[in-house]
Amino acid sequence: MIYDKIIVRYGDLVMKGRNRNQFEKRVLQQIRLALQEFPALSYAKTFGRLTISLNGEPFEAISERLKDVFGIYSFSPVIGVPNELEQIQAAALKVMQELDHPPATFKVSAKRAWKPFPHNSQEMNHLVGSHVLRAIAELKVDVRKPEVDLRVDIQEEATYIFNTVILGAGGFPFGSNGKALLLLSGGIDSPVAGWMAMRKGLELEAVHFHSYPFTSDKAQEKVIELARRLSYYAGAPLKLHMVPFTEIQTRLVQAKQDNLMITLMRRAMLRITEQLAEKNGAGGIVTGESLGQVASQTLPSMNVIGRATVLPLLKPLLMMDKQEIINEAERIGTFTTSILPYEDCCTLFLPKSPSTNPNLNVVERAESYIPELEQLLREAVERTEVIELTPDAQASGETAGEDRWF
Repeated sequence: MIYDKIIVRYGDLVMKGRNRNQFEKRVLQQIRLALQEFPALSYAKTFGRLTISLNGEPFEAISERLKDVFGIYSFSPVIGVPNELEQIQAAALKVMQELDHPPATFKVSAKRAWKPFPHNSQEMNHLVGSHVLRAIAELKVDVRKPEVDLRVDIQEEATYIFNTVILGAGGFPFGSNGKALLLLSGGIDSPVAGWMAMRKGLELEAVHFHSYPFTSDKAQEKVIELARRLSYYAGAPLKLHMVPFTEIQTRLVQAKQDNLMITLMRRAMLRITEQLAEKNGAGGIVTGESLGQVASQTLPSMNVIGRATVLPLLKPLLMMDKQEIINEAERIGTFTTSILPYEDCCTLFLPKSPSTNPNLNVVERAESYIPELEQLLREAVERTEVIELTPDAQASGETAGEDRWF
């Protein structure tokens, strides 16, 4: 491979305002974590971008890892040369000659960020383009729709020549916008919501409610694998809080409010999660709700359920269709695990006709008929087990459904 460096661009979204230095440091930290298996790499930070010297490390493997680092807008494999016209022309010709498939058309897009360079952008377009055309006679210029856009980026420290721009994950660097708890079921929706929340700079810890022995060990293993996959995108260990929910569900069933069962369960889950958030320094709760997808996700239902907590409820999927969510799940690698046939606690207790328009006063009255409910919620918090998952182990379930809660 002819390229010896990678230029990483952070993008305006991350780089605006007084937090520029903080965001730069966080992105660099995440990049180093993501690429720690490539020890020969070296890094040089400049304004709004990062230069990674490959030093013999494989670009393809590094590229696959960089695509998943939050806060990266785009990156390119480049040849770096001194700011001398002849060396720039030679490197540009080398890039064109080393392409896998010789193109019929090209154009040069020069950018002179370092103003002391003696030729401006338009002059460089001509000087580099004419040099390439003299060496490759069959090549033609097409400024509108070229097969190859040959880019010449003149910076103070060097000039970089490249023809490829690879989009990154975008968003904000992991952990730059605080911490939240993710309600993680074994379905399709909540892992996608978690990925989208992390992309917006949230550090996440996951919370899962299980009803052993009604739910199997396989169901819990499935959730662990989903959390592990999310830890890969975090680039750091991810805590999974496993909350015992059997006694609470049993007591809610005894209240004989079948049409409100899902509403009551959701409210109990939020109240437990709020307590866990307070213990773990989290400022919000992330859910996988999509408006109208199931009975508990109508606007009236979400209103009544959401009244159970004062913490902000963050709902990244709210306006997405199911197919859009599935597409995202497939892209981030959680879909095949999510559709494994192991049921979560809410699926098992799903009533035949759940209310789509619950009344808050009726729901609160039903809860008041269970005087021991607050004690049961506290006990569930106290008995919660925490598993710390790391991204290095592969998820066994990544070879085979819906979120029925959050």
